[in-house]
Amino acid sequence: MKGRRVLWGGAVILVLAIGATLALAVPALPDRKPDIPSTRVVRGPLKLTVYATGELRAGRTATLVAPPAGGTLRLVKLVPTGASVKKDEVVFEIDPSDQEFALAQAKSEVAEAEQQIVKMKADTAVKAAEDQVALLTARYDVRRGELDTVANDLIGAIDAQKNVLTLREARGRLAQLEADVKERSVTNQAALAVVLEQRNKAQLAMQRAQSIIDGLVLKAPFDGVVAAKENRDAAGNFFFGQTLPEYRQGDTTSAGRAIVDVIEAGRMEVRAKINETDRDNLQAGQVAKVQSDALPGETFTAKVGALSGLASKGNWWEVTAIRQFDVSFAFDNPDPRLRAGSTVRLMIDGRGIKDALQVPRQCVFEKAGKTFVYARAGDRYERREVKVTNSTESRVVVTGVNEGDVIALIDPEIAAKRSKSSSPIAGPSGAAK
Repeated sequence: MKGRRVLWGGAVILVLAIGATLALAVPALPDRKPDIPSTRVVRGPLKLTVYATGELRAGRTATLVAPPAGGTLRLVKLVPTGASVKKDEVVFEIDPSDQEFALAQAKSEVAEAEQQIVKMKADTAVKAAEDQVALLTARYDVRRGELDTVANDLIGAIDAQKNVLTLREARGRLAQLEADVKERSVTNQAALAVVLEQRNKAQLAMQRAQSIIDGLVLKAPFDGVVAAKENRDAAGNFFFGQTLPEYRQGDTTSAGRAIVDVIEAGRMEVRAKINETDRDNLQAGQVAKVQSDALPGETFTAKVGALSGLASKGNWWEVTAIRQFDVSFAFDNPDPRLRAGSTVRLMIDGRGIKDALQVPRQCVFEKAGKTFVYARAGDRYERREVKVTNSTESRVVVTGVNEGDVIALIDPEIAAKRSKSSSPIAGPSGAAK
């Protein structure tokens, strides 16, 4: 009996020694699987409250641009940003010196053409009178020659021949004179037409210069607030991200440049982008609560206005399966402290769903333009594609899962990678690091 006890004691000591050796030699192994938080798909009522971020905009905005005057234009007057203007009040004015010079030159050309026309008409009248006298004289010579030839039978042959030659010469001179008068009349008319065209051209140049001068004064089309544009000509070559100064009085610009915006006063609306899953929750006339960071602690009321029928897919650098719609919200009585361009937060009480299959919002993931959840299948999670039909700030109504399914609150693939990277690794001596 004593020998057996000694034998059993030695066996226990040997087992303990082997266990200790293995514990030091074998590296620590990670858990079989990471602990992933999960929840269940539930069915129940859900209030579809829509949250969005929007931008305050004026009811109308008019952009005033530099007129097509040509060359470099200088702003001699410009109402500063934030100033209020009335309808037909001057917003900015461009130096008219160049156009005034062009107008004076055109007027001078018109006056010169008018004098040339008067002179040409007078010269033509004098020459026409001279031609009439010459024609009368030539016709008289022809008539006298004709009378002289009547008596040729009564005079000698030599005198008769002289009368015939004189008559022939007189007729030739009359024919030549008539041709010259006709040609001179055509020439005078052509010369007068050229001067008249020069006068018309000068008059058009004068009218154009006057029209440009009138267009150098830009007025407000309605009551509003002035917002000066960025002066892109101020920094030469423009680089992306560079901050540019606004147009100021005395700056130079070129034709066609946008100088200022006139934002209509007394009318204000909010423009926001709403996901397509939330658009069905909105109807025209619904009340929305509006909060602005510029006026903390105050809440304003607006109503859902026009709902865009055309969706956009976001920016070119964003890849998302959820499209967005532009929605406008109108104020019945806009607060004068609200300024266009400010960012606001919107909360719209949408309709309610009595029997909604819903999950927490963080359970739904999006990759490569598809939405899915991770549903438990045995001892692992598998990706299951779903369709989001409605959503709120914290809950999502989906199809593609069943009530009671267990789904992960985080991405199991990412959790597994983190678990592996945080597992201890055995060192060279067998001890865990």
